[in-house]
Amino acid sequence: MIFPVLLCGGSGTRLWPLSRKSYPKQFADVTGDESLFQASTRRFSGEGFGAPLVVTGDPFRFIVTEQLDALGVKPAGILIEPEGRNTAPAAAAAALFALRKDPEAMILLVPSDHAVPQPEMFRDAVKLGAKAAAEGQIVTFGIVPTRAETGYGWLETGAESAPGLCRLERFVEKPDAATAETLFADSRYLWNAGVFLAKASVLVEAFKTHAPAILARVAEAMEAAKEDLDFTRIDPAIWATVEDQSIDYAVMEKAGNLSAVRFEGHWTDLGGWESVWLESDRDEDGNAVSAHATALDCEGSLLRAEDPDQELVGIGLKNVVAVAMRDAVMVADMSSAQNVKTAVKVLKERGAKQATQLPVDHRPWGWFESLVIGERFQVKRIHVHPGAALSLQSHHHRSEHWIVVQGTAKVTVDEEVKLVTENQSVYIPLGAVHRMENPGKVPMVLIEVQTGSYLGEDDIIRYEDVYART
Repeated sequence: MIFPVLLCGGSGTRLWPLSRKSYPKQFADVTGDESLFQASTRRFSGEGFGAPLVVTGDPFRFIVTEQLDALGVKPAGILIEPEGRNTAPAAAAAALFALRKDPEAMILLVPSDHAVPQPEMFRDAVKLGAKAAAEGQIVTFGIVPTRAETGYGWLETGAESAPGLCRLERFVEKPDAATAETLFADSRYLWNAGVFLAKASVLVEAFKTHAPAILARVAEAMEAAKEDLDFTRIDPAIWATVEDQSIDYAVMEKAGNLSAVRFEGHWTDLGGWESVWLESDRDEDGNAVSAHATALDCEGSLLRAEDPDQELVGIGLKNVVAVAMRDAVMVADMSSAQNVKTAVKVLKERGAKQATQLPVDHRPWGWFESLVIGERFQVKRIHVHPGAALSLQSHHHRSEHWIVVQGTAKVTVDEEVKLVTENQSVYIPLGAVHRMENPGKVPMVLIEVQTGSYLGEDDIIRYEDVYART
């Protein structure tokens, strides 16, 4: 049995404005009808695979559970990193967690932002490497390249040790254009997918040998971890002292027991808008155009309008990326699309909330979005999942009016509890202790009008909360 370890704590800034710190690309619908995280979960499920272990950050813990619930998947565990420390500490924590569950556990370390249109082929590749992994090898997966790519690391492979399996000679850092052409021309070189298969015990031994300081601190942080609902919270004080390091650099480049499986199928890590364009359906002029976008006399361009109330029109564009959202628009030459990270940095320095926050704010009970903000008032649309409830709370600086437009709300205001149905409203006075719940089996949607001297999200005093946020 192979247990997938889904790594999904990254911020994905190269796909801004679709991907932001508050809701990064792995949870977004980038190329299909489900998120990259959900697609990764499906890819490594079924015969031969156990329940996934997820490693993520605190802001995303309820997004993870919501998206897994939508797939009907119960995880083996969800590890909460207090802060991102790169892939080496995350891998060490996952291996230690798996060892507690099963001393013979075999784990598959997988980034959750890859696109693999033929998932059954990748599953077969993983199963091909399982025998070597069971015998003590650390198996990685090299993608047969289709171009001289400078945005990926590469692998140099050696002699074949079994059908489809070969020795891994060395890791090659992201090359310049000339070096990439040389690597592409040599069949020994493959793209590095960053996916590793090994027994958890073998991986821990590799850390003991090559990165003992990282392993020691991670082990301490895991020993001090606390259970919180369905999550395992790694100790933040100890975790902050762990070296920020990639698993390639910390362990894999130094280990001698590495093998590689050649993967002949299609794969991409969707590291930027150019790769999204390559993965998208394109017309005869090479344009990838979303449902609410129009390309007139354009060539080789990507036009995406993410809001159904928008219409994006490109005229006479060539090799251009244009992504429009309700609160932000990004336009770039395709060759410069990798510089989106720089744009995000500039926006952060200017204090623009669009740099990190989406208009829709996801919470464990559902989501909300601000529709109108003015002086001393704000209008929101609030979506509450069936059976979900907001915390019992009060506010110092604002009062609220709630108007139910879909479903039924169970509303508590001080000592009074009542049902509020569609087209009915309720008033929440300043300072009143209140809560809204969705007792029904369909989503509940309401319009909230806030009025007061301060309307920030931090003006909340929580008294009870089913999501342990008090």
